Amino acid sequence: MTSRRDVDGAVDVAVDVVVIGAGQAGLSTAWALARQGFEPGTDFVVLDGEDGAGGAWQHRWPSLTLGTTHRVHDLPGLRFDPPAHDTPAVASVPAYFAEYERRFELPVHRPVRVRAVRRTGEDRFRVETDSGVWTARAVVNATGTWSRPFVPRYPGQEFFGGRQLHTVDYRSAEEFAGQHVVVVGGGASATQLLGEISRVASTTWVTRRPPVWREGPFDEDLGREVVARVAEAVREGRRPGSVVGLTGLSVATPYIRDGLDRGVLRRRPMFDRITADGVEWADGRHVRADTILWATGFRAAVQHLAPLRLRGSGGGIRMDGTHIAGEPRVHLVGYGPSASTIGANRAGQAAARQLRRLLRDPGELHRTA
Repeated sequence: MTSRRDVDGAVDVAVDVVVIGAGQAGLSTAWALARQGFEPGTDFVVLDGEDGAGGAWQHRWPSLTLGTTHRVHDLPGLRFDPPAHDTPAVASVPAYFAEYERRFELPVHRPVRVRAVRRTGEDRFRVETDSGVWTARAVVNATGTWSRPFVPRYPGQEFFGGRQLHTVDYRSAEEFAGQHVVVVGGGASATQLLGEISRVASTTWVTRRPPVWREGPFDEDLGREVVARVAEAVREGRRPGSVVGLTGLSVATPYIRDGLDRGVLRRRPMFDRITADGVEWADGRHVRADTILWATGFRAAVQHLAPLRLRGSGGGIRMDGTHIAGEPRVHLVGYGPSASTIGANRAGQAAARQLRRLLRDPGELHRTA
């Protein structure tokens, strides 16, 4: 690692690889880079915009426990031994991530917020942050989606007199006691929060498409099928689709089974407009609402990569494995088919292997391509 002052006086640090993000994807990539012979802190760094370890897990609502969340897979090289299933994920998972960083002495710099990544005339990348500038021969983006909640636009939205919030803003059901809450969204978060809120408030559930109920669990065969379909989308430059849209909702999940038994999960089609006191459909039906909860998902947090002009005509980023098609020095880990804990682990290791071949032995990369 070398340092110099740039024209603005900020420190310009030169490394081989900059990893952006220290969630599951970023940490698994950092571990794998060290395993591939890159020296932590000298050959690569991890830039994380959060104040502490844990990635998106440190922002989850307190009622999300290890027993109700999707399985948290081990990071490579260190087993996750969770406490009781009723332990809040917001406490246990960040603690595990922090221990992981310490155990493997990963070079995580925080809080460092990346503003832009640009190509330079020296065949390198300039990573501009609020804490200075790093230059690198390669970049691994592992920023996930939590920082980019998506709320669709509907007519009248700005005139609604009640409260509107997204999943990222949710803390507990008690704040909605005695209200009527419209929950928008057909994914796992929507159904879980609907189940919680419906115990203290009246609710209406609306989705764009009718829910697809799946009797069996999300097993490995279904997982491989979903990954293959999402991988096909990103290879073609399309936006990764909704996982729930490909898998359906498992009635074997305890909170979904409970919601079905209590009659809470009765879905209505998406409303057409929002009024001052609720939501309304084109046929004149109206539902009064104190709160609209948008459990409408997220978008990939890649806006800082905009100067690289990666998006194609299909609106997505065309991928070849973990790297941008035609640009093997820019990898997206935790994007598309690797947007899961186990997927991020595998993708991080794949990216590290490719970067070793590219940066340390380009001839080998050419022979194996």
